[in-house]
Amino acid sequence: MSINPDYAETSALIGLGGNIGDVSASMQFAIDSLQAHEQCRVTKISKIYKTPPWGVSDQDWFLNACAEIKTSLMPEALLDELLKVERLRGRVRDERWGPRTLDLDLLVYGDEAIATQRLTVPHPRMADRPFVIVPLMDIAAGRIVAGRTIADYARQIDISGIEPANEELTLPII
Repeated sequence: MSINPDYAETSALIGLGGNIGDVSASMQFAIDSLQAHEQCRVTKISKIYKTPPWGVSDQDWFLNACAEIKTSLMPEALLDELLKVERLRGRVRDERWGPRTLDLDLLVYGDEAIATQRLTVPHPRMADRPFVIVPLMDIAAGRIVAGRTIADYARQIDISGIEPANEELTLPII
């Protein structure tokens, strides 16, 4: 089942990023695509940040942002939608943590803890990733994830090297 029967809408947090091509245009495409989906509504968008590469350091810097959406999609259906949007922007998954045109991560889905073969929510490494926590501070600093607020996570990670980018994302008008 792809529609969430328990809630009219669930709040989900999405990470957006990339380092190949016009990344801000790809992220705006993702925001616009989610907003156009009949079961999703984008409610908040962070600033865009320029961030050093993580995992594989021998590559260009990334642009990263986060968004909050309200959705009636079940978690794996939302993941499928995110993967579809990535493919539409030319994402090829050939190197873990390597360069990419667009990366969309389902970070949080309501208050749920999910562990399937395809999906783990909250995202298992989000608390260790400044490129996720810094943009989340813009839109969800007080949000409790795994028993702690995003602000708590932010106080315990090194955010050096992360800086606001000149680009910005906009909420589509509906």
